[in-house]
Amino acid sequence: MYQVVIDTNVLVAALLSNRGTSYRLLRLVDDHRWRINLSVPLAFEYEQTLKRVCTGRALSGSDIDNVIQFLCANANLRLIFFLWRPLLPDPKDDFVLELAVESRADFLITFNTRDFVDAVRFGVRVLSPREFLAIIAEVP
Repeated sequence: MYQVVIDTNVLVAALLSNRGTSYRLLRLVDDHRWRINLSVPLAFEYEQTLKRVCTGRALSGSDIDNVIQFLCANANLRLIFFLWRPLLPDPKDDFVLELAVESRADFLITFNTRDFVDAVRFGVRVLSPREFLAIIAEVP
């Protein structure tokens, strides 16, 4: 089973459109081939960003709360006891990489792959949603 960390931009894309690979990935969160990993900081970022960007576009605040609850219920919940900061070009991404390292994630899924170039130092592959779906044979 693959261990995965999903960057916030992938969830935003999934909730704004049901046509892309991000939406397809979100629909597979409870799939037996892979498991999402979450930390408290990432769950809070999901909530804050999704409510700011997606509320009012056919989604309510309670809809977003339900998505967050679903993700938490299906995730490996991780506590971060160490910091690798600063490591990435955007310091706001450091806690996402820290979660990937702590959870021994196989993949970090994001649309900003260039922002996570140093993840390879920790054995974490950085992929787009489409690339990950190809690995689990889910790309149409």
